[in-house]
Amino acid sequence: MDNIDKKINLEDIDLKALLGFNDENLDILENHFNSNLNVRGNLMTISGPADEIPIIEKVINELVYILKKNRILTTQDVTSVIRLLEVNNDSETQDKSPVIKNSDIVLHSAKGIIRAKTPNQFEYYRRVQENDIVFAIGPAGTGKTYLAVAMAIASLRRNEVSKIVISRPAVEAGESLGFLPGDLKEKIDPYLKPLTDALSEMLTPEKYHTMLDKEIIEVTPLAYMRGRTLNYSFIILDEAQNATITQMKMFLTRLGVHSKAIITGDITQIDLPDNSKSGLVNANHILQNIDGIEFVYFNEKDVVRHKLVADIIKAYEQNGNKSDIN
Repeated sequence: MDNIDKKINLEDIDLKALLGFNDENLDILENHFNSNLNVRGNLMTISGPADEIPIIEKVINELVYILKKNRILTTQDVTSVIRLLEVNNDSETQDKSPVIKNSDIVLHSAKGIIRAKTPNQFEYYRRVQENDIVFAIGPAGTGKTYLAVAMAIASLRRNEVSKIVISRPAVEAGESLGFLPGDLKEKIDPYLKPLTDALSEMLTPEKYHTMLDKEIIEVTPLAYMRGRTLNYSFIILDEAQNATITQMKMFLTRLGVHSKAIITGDITQIDLPDNSKSGLVNANHILQNIDGIEFVYFNEKDVVRHKLVADIIKAYEQNGNKSDIN
């Protein structure tokens, strides 16, 4: 197939941000595709196979869209957009509009837009909108927890709920936590830090602490959920593979009126004692056919951490070994 040229006008675009440090974003594109990309002034010229040019043009349009919205562009954004386009190269993405539509933006956070970046993340977002209980199962770095927190904050802003409750098993402390020094907050902070970090980033630390003081946001170990009924709440159970069957049943039955729950976990990272069965594995078997409960599964293609994380996860899976990535 003969090569053709396509010119894209990048006027009013921050070219340094678009191309990346030392043109690293441009290098990713050229290494992935067979085409050559050349930028002179505000004009980008793409030279390559005719069937590849429209795909690269869509990638560039989406990267420009992300840059304008977030004011920054990372190498991770570039690889995510390429992956998304290759998976979803159908009639729905054949127009000139951005690949990711405004309706797929999860949250306008303090540090920019948070959005689904892979097909499974899109499905996750959609199913949470349509169902009251959603299980998100998959390896580390796939955005399960981060997107869950973003969806909870978005729901709170829309006044769909009046409270966010986030919980996590504290397996290493035997769930009692009693023998550890300090007050309750000091005891559980190490186990809940990934969640509190996400909240602080999305809300700003000041806003987060204000909402904590007003009990609009509550972050608590799973052991302290017993006996409660949570109405008008968005509830998240993180690291659910380390909840026992009894604990999982207890958590799921906390759901009150006008409430929604997301349960996230990785069944390859179970840290429970050998004589305890994972409540997440059990729920995955027995709750599949209940209306209003949905399961979304992630894999290494959904990893949004460093590009090597996906390769590491794949290597462990192929080797049949248990991963200890957190």
